[in-house]
Amino acid sequence: MTDVLDRSEPEAFAGSGGAAATANIENLNPTSGLTTRAKLVLFLLCAANFMVAVDFSILNIAVPSIGKDLHITDANLQWIATAFALPSGGLLLLSGRIGDLAGRKKVFITGTVLFTGASLIATVAWVPAVLLAGRALQGIGAAMIVPTGMALLTTSFPEGPQRERALGINGTLMTVGFTAGMVLGGVLTQALSWRSTMVLNTVMGAIVLFGAPRLLTESRNPHASKLDIPGAATVTTALLALIYALSTAAQVGFGRPDVVVGMVAGVALLVAFGVIESRAAEPLVSLRILRRRNVAIGNLGGLVTFACMSAVVFLGTLFLQQVNGMSPTLTGLVFAVMGIAAAFGGMVAPRLIGRFGARATLAGGLLFQGALIVPLALITPGNGTILLVTIGAVAAFGHLAAIVAYGVTATSGLEDTEQGLATGLVTTSQQVGLTLGIPLLSAVASARSDSLKSAGHTAKDALTSGIQLGMGTDGVVVLVVAVLVWFGLRTRTRAVQR
Repeated sequence: MTDVLDRSEPEAFAGSGGAAATANIENLNPTSGLTTRAKLVLFLLCAANFMVAVDFSILNIAVPSIGKDLHITDANLQWIATAFALPSGGLLLLSGRIGDLAGRKKVFITGTVLFTGASLIATVAWVPAVLLAGRALQGIGAAMIVPTGMALLTTSFPEGPQRERALGINGTLMTVGFTAGMVLGGVLTQALSWRSTMVLNTVMGAIVLFGAPRLLTESRNPHASKLDIPGAATVTTALLALIYALSTAAQVGFGRPDVVVGMVAGVALLVAFGVIESRAAEPLVSLRILRRRNVAIGNLGGLVTFACMSAVVFLGTLFLQQVNGMSPTLTGLVFAVMGIAAAFGGMVAPRLIGRFGARATLAGGLLFQGALIVPLALITPGNGTILLVTIGAVAAFGHLAAIVAYGVTATSGLEDTEQGLATGLVTTSQQVGLTLGIPLLSAVASARSDSLKSAGHTAKDALTSGIQLGMGTDGVVVLVVAVLVWFGLRTRTRAVQR
């Protein structure tokens, strides 16, 4: 079996059955060659990830309306997002491991039940505490759905063209889901109320629950016998501490004591986690797998592409609404253009991987994304909408190509028994990226804005300048990581004998 990291090499391409793979990938129907049942399984798992992606973003535009309705102060509005982000990012690795032990289908369905019920709780929330409890339960459910759903997907489709197409469709729908959440959040909030956004999640959850017991086949790691409790407790606490600290820092800055304590504790616990895993008989995260270059660097690329593109969407939303005075509905429609471009990128990505290899597609997607985000540092009230609709949309194309390529890169060359761990790392990179990108780049923008306001600039000019700095920083980070990915994966992987 030849790793897909660099199929652009002639002998590697030939050894992997490259002609047949290319013929399949070139087919315009992305699900061609799949049985009807396989198509339904793919649809179901993608629908679940789409549901989680929609939930991650659908309340972004609705937050001001929620604050007014439930009398939540501006200083506490961040908790509407943070209550979901903390468990969804912090519990991913633990949930993936539990799926390996107890059964991925079982954990996937349990998470969907929890997510659907929590969405109903959030729909009827009458006080802030009930809404935040519902959001936290949604986050726990999402942490169970995403890694087990990804593991079920990679074990349902063999490595090669079929898995590449499946990951391409899944990555496309996740990005489109994030964008659709922005659009639907604006339309539903303006036409009905913010509660209708949670009704949508309830309906989607019910659809997934209808199909999951009938279509999914149980999958687990037969060699795993026990849970690494010290490792699970350490990494979960570390992720929770870091997500809390960075989410809070975006609102109040990095100087507050609880932010500093959270950052220091998170880093210290991650170091402790590495020590624990190096000594554990059955570690939560195998350092042997993390030492694989494709796993480590692939996940780095995934984390950065998610973090930086989600920050672009957030900063762009602030710009359109608070600088240009655009309505929630029109703001959502602007980002719908990005969603369309991203969907096209997801359709093309498997063909690019088949032709050039995952390494070139991942590095190229990041390069494309970063190079087109940097010009957004020139955003002004006069050109901002045009830049986001054109340059921002093309950047979304590169973003989706990078998403598909990192999923292929980080899960290639592994046995099915290792897929739960590998996909747990992939989904952790994704969710942590989505969670951390916004607060980090928002902190950069806020620091610049606050400095200019203190110097006497108007609030609008200060905000514009802060967003410009945030966008420029965002693009530079992606470009740097593109270079690291290219050189980090430059050694062509040799064929592995069956």
